[in-house]
Amino acid sequence: MAVSLKEPQDGDLGEVSEINVTPFIDVILVLLIIFMVAAPLSTVDVAVDLPVSNAQPQPRPDKPIFLTVRQDLSLALGNDTVASEQLQATLDRQTGNDREQRVFLRADGAVAYRELMEVMNKLRHAGYLKIALVGLEDTGQAGATKP
Repeated sequence: MAVSLKEPQDGDLGEVSEINVTPFIDVILVLLIIFMVAAPLSTVDVAVDLPVSNAQPQPRPDKPIFLTVRQDLSLALGNDTVASEQLQATLDRQTGNDREQRVFLRADGAVAYRELMEVMNKLRHAGYLKIALVGLEDTGQAGATKP
């Protein structure tokens, strides 16, 4: 409540019924400064029009086929090293000539994109068109990843 310090005629101090807006303005200015600082932090630096994916997670097959591209660009099917020239024959043997099976492709982080695309082209020429790229799941903990 505010009180008027003017000398009233009847000797009684009267109440002033005006709203003090100074604290309200202070709060608004503090909120404005917070939003001005926080807004640039929440924007993305690179503008990309990302497509929306509504794909449901697929069940993992009982016996998945993993093709690994190592750092030295050698290939491994499961745990066995396979020559690049023998890739189609080895895949046909392992899948029983079922080219509709999904091949899970994983590569070392040092493998260049060009080399990974060459391996994908070899799979396509071999008739294996269902290729799934394998990566690590980000758990949000530094140094801890889950395959």
